[in-house]
Amino acid sequence: MRRVEELARSETPRGEISLRRRIEPTLKVDVYEVKLGDEFLMSSLFTVAEIELARLGLARAKGDQLDVVVGGLGLGCTAKAALEDPRVSSMLVVDAMPEVIDWHERELLPDAPAVVRDERTRLLLGNFFELAGSEEGFDPDEPGRLHDAVLLDIDHTPRHLLHPDHAPFYSVDGLQRLRSHLRPGGVFAMWSDDPPDEDFMALLRQVFDRVEAHVVDFANFLTGGTSSNTVYVAA
Repeated sequence: MRRVEELARSETPRGEISLRRRIEPTLKVDVYEVKLGDEFLMSSLFTVAEIELARLGLARAKGDQLDVVVGGLGLGCTAKAALEDPRVSSMLVVDAMPEVIDWHERELLPDAPAVVRDERTRLLLGNFFELAGSEEGFDPDEPGRLHDAVLLDIDHTPRHLLHPDHAPFYSVDGLQRLRSHLRPGGVFAMWSDDPPDEDFMALLRQVFDRVEAHVVDFANFLTGGTSSNTVYVAA
């Protein structure tokens, strides 16, 4: 087998997106990577924080029949981890790229079967940020539907955005619109590649009653040390 195998490639309005699988010679494991143009969006080598996004966010959620929205399908790590919580009764996963949804429906990714074959899962092609800012909310089949938790992993950080159009979300008004789609006591959790951002924490505190920033550490064999991401949890 070739060391690098391209599984899918497509042209999008934001550039060429590709999914590839390669053998990591140091660890001798398959690694799945997504590139948009020349930028690496995600890698299956480091998914600890994406999994913790689901676990930390849902740990704050209350109730036994949780209605969850996941913003950003990616490699499926957050969605799969959310489904492992037995309290989750439904999960709507929103992604703006039909290619990413197609990869999962074709089960090109290792976590895809656990996500797409679960009857609680529904994949929705849509712009998370437009839906979050709308009056109708995330579910086009049920306008005004409220949710128990929203788990977001799309932009790199609240400052390093994949597209400038996402910027209005990271404001008091944008976060208030998001909260309007949550049930009382509902949870918003978000992944970030940077250390906790005090300015963003201040914005969250203007909208939510309780705000936490969890630093998630993980071993990085590339550097020989420890790396970290941040998971914000607000309720």
